[in-house]
Amino acid sequence: MKKYLVIFFIFMLLLLPLISLFHSGLPHTHDGQDHVARIANFYQNLSEGNIIPRWGANLNWGYGHPILEFLYPAPSYFASFFHFFGFSFVDSIKIVFGLGMVLSGVFMYLWLSSFLAVEASLVGAVLYMYAPYRFIDLNVRGAIGENFVFIWLPLVLYFIYKLYKTKKISFIIPGGIALALLILSHNAISLMFLPFIIFYGIYLSSRSKNLKFYFLGFTFLILLGFILSAFFWFPALVEGKYTLRNIVTAGGYLDKFVNLNNLIYGKWNYGISGKFMVQLGLTHWLGFIASPFAAIYFFRKRNKLWIFTLALFIYILTAILLMLPESNFIWSRVPILQNFQFPWRFLAATTFATAVLGAVIFSTVPKKFSKYLFIAFCLLILFLSKDYFYPKAYLQKPETFYTGVYNGTTDTGESAPIWSIRFMEKRPKAHLEVIDGNASKKEIKRTSTYHEYLVSVKNRTLFSENTLYFPGWEIRANDKSLQIQYQNMAYRGIMLFSLDSGDYKIKVQYKETKLRAFADAISIVAIFNILGFYLFKFVKKRF
Repeated sequence: MKKYLVIFFIFMLLLLPLISLFHSGLPHTHDGQDHVARIANFYQNLSEGNIIPRWGANLNWGYGHPILEFLYPAPSYFASFFHFFGFSFVDSIKIVFGLGMVLSGVFMYLWLSSFLAVEASLVGAVLYMYAPYRFIDLNVRGAIGENFVFIWLPLVLYFIYKLYKTKKISFIIPGGIALALLILSHNAISLMFLPFIIFYGIYLSSRSKNLKFYFLGFTFLILLGFILSAFFWFPALVEGKYTLRNIVTAGGYLDKFVNLNNLIYGKWNYGISGKFMVQLGLTHWLGFIASPFAAIYFFRKRNKLWIFTLALFIYILTAILLMLPESNFIWSRVPILQNFQFPWRFLAATTFATAVLGAVIFSTVPKKFSKYLFIAFCLLILFLSKDYFYPKAYLQKPETFYTGVYNGTTDTGESAPIWSIRFMEKRPKAHLEVIDGNASKKEIKRTSTYHEYLVSVKNRTLFSENTLYFPGWEIRANDKSLQIQYQNMAYRGIMLFSLDSGDYKIKVQYKETKLRAFADAISIVAIFNILGFYLFKFVKKRF
């Protein structure tokens, strides 16, 4: 009976943060509505056979947008999976949010329990799930990528630990897959977590009895993660030069620093970016403050956890300093930091590290007190979190609102092409328009990445194919490639082309550039090698 009570208690701890997701409608958050529209475009691509969606055809007032190339695809793949099985787009995104909360706690426990006691591991999992920033992501910002990325970091660390502990290569591939999912879940946060992953690998290498095997295995795991996700990060990194990314985000961090007192305590609210609560969490602060003493304790016990504890302390301290105005001189001199956009985004790092630190410190509690202290800790954190479980309101909109033409790009304009404006301001009159000349036209077929028309031109005519140009678009008339004009100041970024008199079949298609095709090939070859490896193992075992 006691065992079932414990299971029920843990189940309730997992369930409580999800209360807002059981309400009908979409939680009213900063980005939630945009995420649903983006995923609707993502799914449309998948249903049309585009396995790697890169173009949001219905976004940007119907002119389309390349945002899918630059925004983390993992949450969209998962949401599309649920939509395929009959869930609405709103419910699909709510399921993904729910998975982000629950699985992050489960995988944190899985990793921590590999080297800590049960109660300490549960403390870490609860701290990870109940950090105030997790509820900001869920119920204020609606940040699906940040919510989802928290799943994968402890899973990556778990497989690295198992590689170190068991000396079995069987943990390399799942570890690489977990790292790929981390990268595919959020561009900036995965970059933020990467230094800790590298540290953890080096930390375990200092304890390994088979250093050569472990080092090669760890290196291959990291490489595999980057190779599997290359289809996303490589084009996003290189082709970002064609966007307004550096212009729109330049200096955007300057008014997003936070004060130390707000990191210590803040009142729950639904404010705009940087105005919402940014506290680390009162229980999380306790672990941070106690960590130097814990490091000394482990050092005296000759327990190498002192190195781990000290590293977590430094990681948290660095994240805190980078959120304060005093670090402005660092942000201005280290351009890569500006990819994080908001200094307060380093709360993601403190959320993870304070949870782990809390678990490590709790492991020093004598066993006879640990169960009672754990219950007291859970009651305290539930009390402190009681105001965080609900969004401001709920949106009740039909599915067609998200699947039709969407009057926005779902970002702040940083993914718009440099030859365009940040946002279009009205919907086009037609998909294909005559700008100058005399011609009749008929639309034959239209998908996200393929448009086909029949055109009869009386005299030389200038057409506007009302789609935003981005590398990969090409226009062919009777199978002959046409020159695309996209820098006309009256039609900035829109594809224009001219035709002499005659009858034409016009094909407008969005294809993979050589760079994207190369990145796709890298990831696809890796996937087939993994499938081949497991197939070989299966056949060998059976026959």
